[in-house]
Amino acid sequence: MPPQGPRAGAAPLISPPVPERRTKILEAHGDERVDDWYWLGNRTDSAVLDHLRAENAYTEAAVAPFGALRETLFDEIVARIEETDLSVPVKKGGWWYYQRTEEKKSYAVHCRRPAAPGEAPPVASGPVSDEEVLLDENALAEGTEYFAVGNLAVSPNHGLLAYATDKTGAELYDLRFATLHSGDGATRAEETVSDTYYGLAWANDNATVFYTRVDEAMRPYQLWRHGLGTDPTNDAKIIEEPDEQFTLSLGRSKDGAFVVVSLQSTTTSEVWVIPADDPEMAPRVIEPRRPGIEYGVEHLGHSAGPGSFVILTNDGAEDFRLMVAPENSPGRDSWRPIIGHRPGTRLDDVDVFDRWLVIAERFEGEPRLRVVPLEPGGPDPFAGDLLTDSWLVGATEHPSSTWEGPNPEPSATTLRYEQTSLVSPRAVFDADMTTGKSVLLKRQPVLGDYDPASYRTFRVWVDAGGGTTVPMSIVHRADLLADPSAPDGTPPVAPAPCLLYGYGAYEISIDPAFSSLRLSLLDRGFVFAIAHVRGGGELGRGWYEDGKLANKPHTFTDFIACARHLIDSGFTSADRLTARGGSAGGLLIGAVINQAPELFAAVVAEVPFVDCLTTMLDDSLPLTVGEWEEWGNPAADPAAYATIKSYSPYDNIVANTADGSSVDYPDVLATAGLHDPRVGYWEPAKWVARLRDADPSARVLLKTELVAGHGGPSGRYDAWKDEAQVYAFLLDALGLG
Repeated sequence: MPPQGPRAGAAPLISPPVPERRTKILEAHGDERVDDWYWLGNRTDSAVLDHLRAENAYTEAAVAPFGALRETLFDEIVARIEETDLSVPVKKGGWWYYQRTEEKKSYAVHCRRPAAPGEAPPVASGPVSDEEVLLDENALAEGTEYFAVGNLAVSPNHGLLAYATDKTGAELYDLRFATLHSGDGATRAEETVSDTYYGLAWANDNATVFYTRVDEAMRPYQLWRHGLGTDPTNDAKIIEEPDEQFTLSLGRSKDGAFVVVSLQSTTTSEVWVIPADDPEMAPRVIEPRRPGIEYGVEHLGHSAGPGSFVILTNDGAEDFRLMVAPENSPGRDSWRPIIGHRPGTRLDDVDVFDRWLVIAERFEGEPRLRVVPLEPGGPDPFAGDLLTDSWLVGATEHPSSTWEGPNPEPSATTLRYEQTSLVSPRAVFDADMTTGKSVLLKRQPVLGDYDPASYRTFRVWVDAGGGTTVPMSIVHRADLLADPSAPDGTPPVAPAPCLLYGYGAYEISIDPAFSSLRLSLLDRGFVFAIAHVRGGGELGRGWYEDGKLANKPHTFTDFIACARHLIDSGFTSADRLTARGGSAGGLLIGAVINQAPELFAAVVAEVPFVDCLTTMLDDSLPLTVGEWEEWGNPAADPAAYATIKSYSPYDNIVANTADGSSVDYPDVLATAGLHDPRVGYWEPAKWVARLRDADPSARVLLKTELVAGHGGPSGRYDAWKDEAQVYAFLLDALGLG
């Protein structure tokens, strides 16, 4: 048998870098903290970049002994993927829009072809004779180490393309324009609008675009208007949001009647609209912000007279309800409920068709879609009990995920939706909204001999104490069981290697989804589990509220409870259990290995938010002020300071002491992005330095992307190589390399 446990990995060939100690005392509310590596946050200090390069060299040396395994895993990953592939085209106007990928190329090619009346969505794997290439990301990315498209929007008349690109990972985009129908991608306007952010909307004149900009803290806070062919320095600033807790986002109503501007804090919303037919008209507010009230809007046009705004809100409804208001009187006094509050069923979103509403809702931890018929043509399309004749899009397995695909045309009578589970590759369907009948258009291809029946997926509910049970989704090969027909939840015949994943913040749900990459672990006998911990949105708004602010520690105790359940029930053992999380999920990983290091053999923390107390005390950093509603404001509130300090991974590392008491930390692989605007690179850099100092015997590695940001490398092949390295690290840590 190969050696087991966190010390099984081969020792690196060189010693880890030891950053200079430059002690800084941090004080707040009469409490002092000592930070020896605070200086790593100064990116202008040349020693910082030298240190990050040294860390990368050390990591390369440390992973070199399992380099062959990493290459094997990468080859496996690529061998399962249809490298030359085509998305299912989406009809908009007289065109089918789609994107495709080509073998050995890292980025997507965005295309369209003419749509014949009544034509079914064409499905092919490569270029077709009447195809028009709108944007080839591979050509634009040539000669760059990082490339990303942030906005891509065709004008209402389908004759122009607006696209925004970033070549650093800093999430600041250069906005450009091109003429379509020309076949050569000729630029219509030579101007470039620099330093734009996510969000772009065309006006109906096909000559005006709206875009957003960020402040020094990377908070989107301004709405701008640009006329094509004009000097961007003459662009008009339309809205500026002064409150640092609010961000600005931008889009168009589905029917193209309005440009929609949303101002949103973690707990409060305010929506403004601009008529798309009159882009110079002043914005109009739907309903002024009120603390704690969130809402979003869509628009339904009527054949005669003004249309209606459909409003999704938590006003009087913890799990949200649906309202409607006249277009010419959209304020709260005119709101009328059309789908009431159903406690335990979280309404996540609404889409508006001429004859239907499609509701994205969440019930018992799973996302699903509900189709709601309307009565078009009458005096009130929303009359009666809308739920009476509604129907749910079917799911054949549980746990699974169902979500709406792109449906750009309000007049459509079919619903494009997608579905997946931990064993079923992503599938794309069209459902006839009149009959409810669904047609499978495409299932994600998995090359090789993949058979979903060879795997088992199920959900267990874990006792987390205090009357709370936490859902955990699990997948593994069926042949880990002595009897493949045994009931769900039956543990393997022997404790298996296991990877437990978690996030638990911002009401973001980590729903079960298939990954062909993950097969490289499952086929080596791994159990993969997702802990749906509090702080996420899996079980509705209350589940989120019970894992934020003063309740944030529940996120960590839930994850630990799930880890203990996997061990105590015989799915795995402590020397075979690994964990993974990124960003706020990296904070989760950092917190749990302080609180229960004995449960894990190895962990992966990607761009981890591990120095959260120092960051939340610094209102000059990106996102800090806007995050106070999520984590608390430790600068102003001593109680919030104490809570965050109690779990902050960097502040709670337990050092081995001279009296012999010690903590054995698991092996750690951490990642960072030098240009990351969301989690500063210095957080994982400092954390790694302190972990090594506390437990010199632990293998702690840091890989920093020097030309990327929060999302890591931009090309798909580079992303697959990174995933292969993560898998190789975990296998090596368990002695399974």
